[in-house]
Amino acid sequence: MSDKKDLLNNLKIDRTAPPSEEPMTPLVRYGILGAISVAIVFGWLFFTSEEPVEVTTFTVKEINQNDTSASSILDASGYVTARRQATVSSKITGKVLKVFIEEGDVVKEGQILAQLDDSTYVAEMNYAEAQFKEAKRVFDRTYELIEGQLASQASLDAARASMDSLEALYTVRKQFVSDMQVRAPFGGVVVYKAAQPGEMVSPVSAGGGFTRSGICTIVDMDSLEVEVDVNEAFINRVVAGQPAVANLNAYPKWDIPANVIAIIPTADRNKATVKVRIGLLEKDERVLPDMGARVSFLRKVEKVEKQAKKEGVMVPLNAVGEINNTNYVLIVENGKLKLSEVVVAEETNNYARVTSGLATGSKVVARFDYELENNQKVTIN
Repeated sequence: MSDKKDLLNNLKIDRTAPPSEEPMTPLVRYGILGAISVAIVFGWLFFTSEEPVEVTTFTVKEINQNDTSASSILDASGYVTARRQATVSSKITGKVLKVFIEEGDVVKEGQILAQLDDSTYVAEMNYAEAQFKEAKRVFDRTYELIEGQLASQASLDAARASMDSLEALYTVRKQFVSDMQVRAPFGGVVVYKAAQPGEMVSPVSAGGGFTRSGICTIVDMDSLEVEVDVNEAFINRVVAGQPAVANLNAYPKWDIPANVIAIIPTADRNKATVKVRIGLLEKDERVLPDMGARVSFLRKVEKVEKQAKKEGVMVPLNAVGEINNTNYVLIVENGKLKLSEVVVAEETNNYARVTSGLATGSKVVARFDYELENNQKVTIN
């Protein structure tokens, strides 16, 4: 009985004994801590690195930079127009096989815009070429016979006339084949695509049928200008070459330097206005045909020597932002933003005069963005 009791006691688990653990060596512990530290550093660098933000800047200018100033003597409204605009069509009626352009594409002068079906004209050209080659062979043979006095001069003249007429016919057939390729008459931007493959196009109107009269419309963006209607009672204030400032309805705060190109020498009796052409001195992709615009005609005013000079610098009004009733601008220095407090002395419709916090030549963000932060990386577009 005692033996059985001893055997049962041997089967019991001694829970009072401490668990056996193999102690971790210092080398392993330091290795694990080092790996964790490296992972933390790389994670911090990965999540804190940021892509530079692209911004538009304005170079700060002095208030009294020019010896003369200008004042508006007349305002007029009108629209942006293009002096070079064309609806491109084919010279002859044909079916469209391919169209190689889309709206918004920039094309060069002579670039192929569309290909018409030229199978019939190619066959006629090949036939005319064969006839011309045969006529040339007959002429050459007749010329050899003339040298041997085996043919008359009349035969040679007839062979030459036949060869010349067939050569002219071959040239006409080649031109027909070339005309089946519609090309751009000048460089510009495609603003309207009119034809699709399978449609018929013609240089003349089809009288309400399904025939298109054009492939596309191209506008030369370098020829954009503004046309305004000036009341005939004030047309005496406008002269050719007069300076002006244009403002687009889409960008009312953007002053575009301009001048008067010409005054159209006729009046509209219904509106009692005279049309005036205004040239834009700065080209920009934001200016689009048929945009509404307002033009201020300027008059040069000589600067008075005794006039007190205004202190400070000039920046766009949109470049100034207000935070907690304090004015700030964002200065771009070495690829980073710097939030600078400024003092604004006066404001106009488009500009602000800053007397403190800015220096001439500094680059500021043209439109203050409250989402941008101090020391943020930026690039100038």
